[in-house]
Amino acid sequence: MLKKTNAIIGIVMLALLFSGMLPMATADEALDKAFDALKSYDWGQDRNVLKPIEDAIVASHGDDAARKGLATKLAAVLPSDASRAAKDFACRKLSIIGTEDCVPTVAALLPNAELSHMARYALERIPCACAADALRDALGKTSGKTKVGVINSLGARGDAESVSALVALLEDADTQIAGAAAAALGAIANADAAKALGAFQKKAPEALRLATADAYLACAEGLLAAGKKAEAMAIYKSLTGEGQPKHVRLAATRGLLAATGKK
Repeated sequence: MLKKTNAIIGIVMLALLFSGMLPMATADEALDKAFDALKSYDWGQDRNVLKPIEDAIVASHGDDAARKGLATKLAAVLPSDASRAAKDFACRKLSIIGTEDCVPTVAALLPNAELSHMARYALERIPCACAADALRDALGKTSGKTKVGVINSLGARGDAESVSALVALLEDADTQIAGAAAAALGAIANADAAKALGAFQKKAPEALRLATADAYLACAEGLLAAGKKAEAMAIYKSLTGEGQPKHVRLAATRGLLAATGKK
């Protein structure tokens, strides 16, 4: 009787296996093991131990609840004593599935010189206003190259709300910060950014002249792409003067011709 029962159980197990019900449980177990492995993961170890997490992220497409659960588990790695490699992995994945719930945890890494880059990588891509707010807030909490990185991220997001803060940084004593602020304004490329760059390029110190001119050109390109032809042409014209470096005048002339439809 026992043998018969075991045989029946075996048949049922096989049926479940081929029906696809058992792999679900197995996948959940594999995912739990992968998150456990992530806690002690470091560079040089077998990356395949984390594959169930990557597979779960792919499978969660269109399932907000599943993505939120995965994001919560990934965010939990960031304030822990996990390795830099583990936090790097978590930030990369949060750049794909991160939501506003995990923004404060990611943003806490921004002042950290070693982890700021990957935190920014995630925040640049998380599609919520609070991610940009967190980057903007970090301007007052960072310095040097770390602050330059935050500025670059605001430019990458095209964050119009950051224009006033970036304009103030054009006068920063650190030319790297001032140059990054100019480049970010060029990337944002709205009317306020153009106005600020136009005013600053007339008085920019020698160390910032090229960076400001390049940013102003980028701003013109952005305005032209947005259909603001007149504003773009005004910038190009202002950069064709003899006071500008030759390559800037050439680029401005080419932009002007493109704006008018001429070759």
